[in-house]
Amino acid sequence: MSFAFAGPSRLADYGWDAALENDFTSHRAAGLIPARVAAVDRGLCDVVTEDGPMRAGTGPVASCDDPAAAPCTGDWAALRRGGPDGRPVVAALLPRRTAIVRSSASRDSRGQVLAANVDTVAVTVSLAARLDLGRVERLLALAFESGARPLVVLTKADEASGAVTDAEAEVASASPGVDVVSCSATLGDGVDVVRAVLAGTVVLVGPSGAGKSTLGNALLGTQALATGAVREQDGKGRHTTVRRELLPLPGGGVLIDTPGLRGVGLFDASEGLREVFADIEDLAAGCRFGDCAHRTEPGCAVLAAIEDGTLPPRRLASYRKLQRENDWIAARGDARLRAERNDRWKALTRWQRQMYKERGRDR
Repeated sequence: MSFAFAGPSRLADYGWDAALENDFTSHRAAGLIPARVAAVDRGLCDVVTEDGPMRAGTGPVASCDDPAAAPCTGDWAALRRGGPDGRPVVAALLPRRTAIVRSSASRDSRGQVLAANVDTVAVTVSLAARLDLGRVERLLALAFESGARPLVVLTKADEASGAVTDAEAEVASASPGVDVVSCSATLGDGVDVVRAVLAGTVVLVGPSGAGKSTLGNALLGTQALATGAVREQDGKGRHTTVRRELLPLPGGGVLIDTPGLRGVGLFDASEGLREVFADIEDLAAGCRFGDCAHRTEPGCAVLAAIEDGTLPPRRLASYRKLQRENDWIAARGDARLRAERNDRWKALTRWQRQMYKERGRDR
């Protein structure tokens, strides 16, 4: 699948700024050129450079042990023009300002970066389907943890089974402090409102069928992204977006469209969870005991809020579920680090023993 850019490329259109130029000083001195990764597939990546689009190899950057360090959409890269096969190759990645990271599909305690150097994460939620507030909270936790600004976009307002304002209020209850806007991308209603709250590099995240690509096309003003119908029986969509892509927005900024996410595992998202459940965190500060588990303890401010209707029981249940999941993956990560340290120690011990044997033979 090739990647097409409309017209000449200017790195400034893709987010290049003075701070990045400063970070790139040593790379320029080494004869490398700056590039932004637009898409990655089959060991190659599409990049945009000062000279236009290029197809580049991922090079030594992708061969490291940590998959989270491999190039991904949104990365800023230092590109060497002539690789071993004559193709440009990514020689290094600039430090990421932000990164959306989820647990890998294999759940092996390593993270998978969905997009890098993102300024705004737009969690897309279809009003044509049943609201899944737990999924909204999960995606917002990833968004907050990334360091980017999250917001929720309710799509397909023209297909909403109930009042849009009621849905906005319900979603807002699960995302305190986060902007919630609604639109119908097919009719164009509310798209200007969505456009007004977006800034910088924007990534659309959500399940298949949430209307990400349709919204993306409305923001781009062109049918650049493939779209598809959802199944009537369950409201789910096919994966019309098969990889992450990066496109400049006509009014400024950059759009990243992502494939639909069937499952999103948390990865070291403690801070993100604290942000998403700030209401529970604030209530917990008023509990009688500092280690209150909010179950049966006397003087629990969280349980009191549930009793008086201030806090929905569903929200506390979601908080506990996501906390358990995050604690589990963190424990897996600690176990992996311990195993790696043990492996290094064993290798050093074997080397020392071999050295002592050789010294003994030389005597």
